[in-house]
Amino acid sequence: MFDPKKLLDDLLGSKIPGTESTVRDKANQATQLAKDNPIATGAIVAVLLGTSAGRSVTGTALKVGGLATVAGLAYKAYQNYRSGAEPTAEQGSAQPELLPPPADTSFDPASAPQGEDQFALSIIRAMIAAARADGHIDEEERSRIADRLHLSGIGEDAEQFLMRELERPIDMDAIVASAVTEAQRVELYTASRLTIAPDSRAERGYLDLLAGRLKLPDALVDHVEATVSAAKAPLQPVS
Repeated sequence: MFDPKKLLDDLLGSKIPGTESTVRDKANQATQLAKDNPIATGAIVAVLLGTSAGRSVTGTALKVGGLATVAGLAYKAYQNYRSGAEPTAEQGSAQPELLPPPADTSFDPASAPQGEDQFALSIIRAMIAAARADGHIDEEERSRIADRLHLSGIGEDAEQFLMRELERPIDMDAIVASAVTEAQRVELYTASRLTIAPDSRAERGYLDLLAGRLKLPDALVDHVEATVSAAKAPLQPVS
């Protein structure tokens, strides 16, 4: 069985233990090898392997690990919302050091009532669902994704889990129900927003629906948007 927290670290681009490589680095190599036969949507690979040509979470944020990254961003957005500040992209400009949420708050991953591993799985499932929001992943594309996952070196058990999740219908009820606390509702939305830049109606509609189902106030959603946008930076093109 794979380690859910390590998988989340890998998906967000953290260092692979014992190496100077990241899953993103390996996926970039896979992308170069497969550039003549690309995935049509590209969305799921961007999420699972961090190979988007657009934007990705900065290395500064990823120093704290995947689960703490999501929790830290959610906590920052929530605190800004509670303070009554106006949500602006400058809240996190210049990609400042991202700190994990304080241990005495409900955003601390260790405080998850269902356990860190189980909630990490919930985060991953929410990310995959968000990546599939445009609805354009067919059987041929899943096959190509499977090939890139294998090239990434993410591990057989993790590969199988991710491919199973790709094949299942999106279950919004299960995603929403997996958040036990208010903090976790904010974290699930934050992870979903980290996953995609809502450039299409389908993606924007999915995030709006998720926010509504999670019962997040519009002002809080705006703060998540500003915080996530500030924490992301352009990726270097594959050479």
